[in-house]
Amino acid sequence: MVAMLSASLKPAVTRAINPIARGALRMGLTPNAVTFGGAIGLVASALYFYPRQDFFIGTLFISLFALSDLFDGAMARISQSGVSKWGGFLDSTIDRITDSAILLGLILALIKSEDPLLPVALGALVAGTLVPYIRAKAESLNIECSGGIAERTERLIIALTAIGFEGLGVPYALAIGVWLLLILAGVTVVQRILIVKAAL
Repeated sequence: MVAMLSASLKPAVTRAINPIARGALRMGLTPNAVTFGGAIGLVASALYFYPRQDFFIGTLFISLFALSDLFDGAMARISQSGVSKWGGFLDSTIDRITDSAILLGLILALIKSEDPLLPVALGALVAGTLVPYIRAKAESLNIECSGGIAERTERLIIALTAIGFEGLGVPYALAIGVWLLLILAGVTVVQRILIVKAAL
């Protein structure tokens, strides 16, 4: 299904973005600057467009800024200094902020319209936050815990696709997407808990 989609697409995506990443480095941009710039644009777009229920245009802007998450990693890998622990920590932390901002913007719209999907979206937000937390906690115990049916990339694709289609008026797109987010994130949480339990 959607599981491990990012792993199957990664080689092709890497080949496509590496030349652009090299160009950005030659311009004097740093991976951390790209990380910050993309995050600020994404959070601002999510919290401006989504509460106004401008779902389609908001998704376009968010998708554009989300590309920075691809470029900063590529830039770090091919730069002379290479990938740093600080850069990795910063990137991971900002990923949590941007992911939460997308669902928070949606939740604000659902509150405004008194949509019955609100508790489902809240559950998806909480479960989505637990997925990386469990991995981080497991790794602090020296346990590799990156498995699960839906990692960050898959959940991001589902969220943006569902919200974007809602903006285009596709029936039930948002309901299907939000429920799918909740279910897949919940299953991933359980899978990672079981991975840690088996390792201990």
